[in-house]
Amino acid sequence: MKPDHPDPGTPVGAEHLSKSDEPVGSVGHARPDQSRVNGRSHHISERPAARDMTGLQFPSRAGSPSAGFADPIYGALDLGTNNCRLLLARPSRRGFRVVDAFSRIIRLGEGVSQSGRLSDQAMNRTMEALKICAGKLQRHRVARARMVATQACRVAENGHSFVANVRDSFGLDIEVLTPEIEARLAVAGCATLIDPETEFVLVFDIGGGSSEIIWLDMTRLGSRRDVLAGRCDIDDAVVAWESLPVGVVTLAERFDGRAVTLDSFAAMSDAVTQLLVPFEALHRFRERVAGRKVHFLGTSGTVTTIAGVLLDLERYDRKRVDGIWLNTSQIDDVTSRLLGLSYEDRILEPCIGRERADLVLAGCAILDAILKLWPAERLRVADRGLREGILMRLMMEDGVWRTGRRRRGRSRRSGNGRAP
Repeated sequence: MKPDHPDPGTPVGAEHLSKSDEPVGSVGHARPDQSRVNGRSHHISERPAARDMTGLQFPSRAGSPSAGFADPIYGALDLGTNNCRLLLARPSRRGFRVVDAFSRIIRLGEGVSQSGRLSDQAMNRTMEALKICAGKLQRHRVARARMVATQACRVAENGHSFVANVRDSFGLDIEVLTPEIEARLAVAGCATLIDPETEFVLVFDIGGGSSEIIWLDMTRLGSRRDVLAGRCDIDDAVVAWESLPVGVVTLAERFDGRAVTLDSFAAMSDAVTQLLVPFEALHRFRERVAGRKVHFLGTSGTVTTIAGVLLDLERYDRKRVDGIWLNTSQIDDVTSRLLGLSYEDRILEPCIGRERADLVLAGCAILDAILKLWPAERLRVADRGLREGILMRLMMEDGVWRTGRRRRGRSRRSGNGRAP
C-alpha cells in the first residue's frame, strides 16, 4: 500500500532547483540549568550565543551569475560523515529560491569508529568534492555562506587539521558544529513541515556518525502560523535534545551492514535503544505525550529512502518525497522487505543503489529503536534540514528573509533574526 501524498505546496526555502551535479536529497524539560555532553543528555537552559556566520564573502562582479539581480546569493555547505552537500539560494517572496546545488557521498567518517582518525582515502574523496563546491561558490559570486562539518570532524583525532587543510587549499572556512547547534539548525530547516494542530513533535536526524533527537513542545508558542511561515524562532519550542554517538556508517561498520539478518538487525536496534533509555528516563516523554497530539518529523536519508522504496520510484524524486506522511505500519513493511533482500538485491533498488546498500538497514534499525521507545502512528518525511536551516538563519540575520506579508498587529518575537 502506498501512502497518501498530499501536496505540501512549495516548501519555504526550496522553491526551485535549477541544476545539480548529483541528485540532491537522493540518496542525503523543564529547562534545568545543567547539561551533560559526549552523547549524554542535554537540557536547554538558554539559547546558544550568536556567532559570526560570515564564512567566505565574494563581491558581485559584472558578468557573474549573480550580477544584475537585486538579491544576493547565499550558500550553505554541510560536510557530514557520509555526505558533502552544498546549497546556493537567493531570497525570494516565499523564503528562498535555490539556484544551484551539489551532493556527493564521500564517507568521510569511514573507519573513524575503529581508528579514531580520518583515513587518507576518505580525505582525498572529500577534497575532490570540496573542490567542486569551492568552484560553485566562486562561480556564483556568493555574497555570504556558512560552511559546517559534523560528527566525523568532531570526533576524529585529525578532524580539525583536515578542516585547516581545506581552508588552506580552497579558502573554505569550515566550522565544526557542536551537536546542539547542529540539532537546532536541522530543526529550523524543516520546521515548516510541522503539523499546525500538533502539541508535541519529535524531530530526528539520523546521520552518518551521529543521530540527533529533538523534542518540541508546540504549546510553548503563541502562534502556530508564525512557525509554519518560518517567521518565528522554533528554538522557543525546544524542550530537550540528545546527540547519539551512532549513525548509519558507525552502526553498519559495527554490525556488518551488508550481511544483515533478523538477529543482527535486532542487535542494532537494541544497541541504539540502550543509548536512548537514559534520555527517556530523565525526561519521561512517554508519559508527557500520552493522550496528546504528537507527530514525528524525520530529516535524514533513512526516511527519504524508506519513502522512495514505498512509492516504488524508478528514481528518487524529491518533490514526491519531501513532506509525505508515512504510517509506522508502512515503515515496518518497508523494513521487512529490505531485510528480505540480499546486499546485491538492495543495490538494485533505485532509491538505494550501491553507495547506500550497506547503510540503509542500519538507518532502519535506528528508526526502529526510536519508534519502539516512543510509539507513534505516523511521521512526516523532510528532504530538508541543516542546509536549509543555515540559509534561513543567514537571511534572517541580514533582514532579507521574506515569507509573505505580516498581518497587522502581529508582534515581532524576540530572538527572531539571530542564529545559533
